[in-house]
Amino acid sequence: MIEGQNGLNWPRWQRIARAVEDLGFAGLYRSDHFTNASPPDLDSLELWVSLTWLASHTRRIQFGPLVSPVSFRHPVMTARMAAAVDDLSGGRLILGLGAGWQEREHTNFGFELLPASRRLARFREGMEVIARLLHSREPVTFAGEYYRLHDAVLLPYPARRTPILVGGGKAVLPMVARHADEWNVAFEGPAGFAQLSRQLDDLLRAQGRQPSDVRRSLMTGLVFGRDDAEAERKVAAHKRSAQELRSRGLLVGTPAQIVEQLGQLAHAGVQRVMLQWINLDDMNGLDQFAKKVLPQLNKI
Repeated sequence: MIEGQNGLNWPRWQRIARAVEDLGFAGLYRSDHFTNASPPDLDSLELWVSLTWLASHTRRIQFGPLVSPVSFRHPVMTARMAAAVDDLSGGRLILGLGAGWQEREHTNFGFELLPASRRLARFREGMEVIARLLHSREPVTFAGEYYRLHDAVLLPYPARRTPILVGGGKAVLPMVARHADEWNVAFEGPAGFAQLSRQLDDLLRAQGRQPSDVRRSLMTGLVFGRDDAEAERKVAAHKRSAQELRSRGLLVGTPAQIVEQLGQLAHAGVQRVMLQWINLDDMNGLDQFAKKVLPQLNKI
């Protein structure tokens, strides 16, 4: 998972996408931001333009936004673009959605973030609009505080039921239980993840769904070293101990240590992990991670 506002441009995106496809990773995900929460501003390749290129220039990997906010993207347009990109890719898009959170980009580009309670209410409406447009062939009529539709229908119909991922913690779990195919939370350790996952199980049952109906995933940071010396150097650069970083939810260490931590997450119910790859030019590191970590995952 890469941070698209962290210097992403066409050469970097194309290089990373080809590497992820060739090295055997399951998927490639990216954030949807105009800029970072604090300066300096860096290259920030537009999300849906980049995913359209990815859909037609890769053949195997799943991909998607992690996550795209309704706070600066109208849900009708998000649904239209998602359906088209999913079809173009042959059914590999995972549509990640969120409420929005970053104040600076909303202020800089003229979007209203809203206070937390109203932001969540807007997200609730946006989720319903997107889910109904993508998952129903009947015209959609919807009258909410933030969005209004009358006999709206997506044409051409999507070739499949595009899966929806909802990102967030406890506050979004009711929306996950109602609409989502996947729930993704960020920077949670095994115990915290398992607790939230149990709450989601109860909410799903209340909706008449089974816990197995919703995939569970985690997005978290990564401090990876090919050996002890490199891992220690990278940890030292964070000015925190390895244990402190792990307590914040990051995966830290050598290949064997990373595999062990992935196993702990799997035991807690995590079904897939999206790892932040912050240095967009570290292609050698990505190659080494693929060669030294991915082959060991069959042990988990």
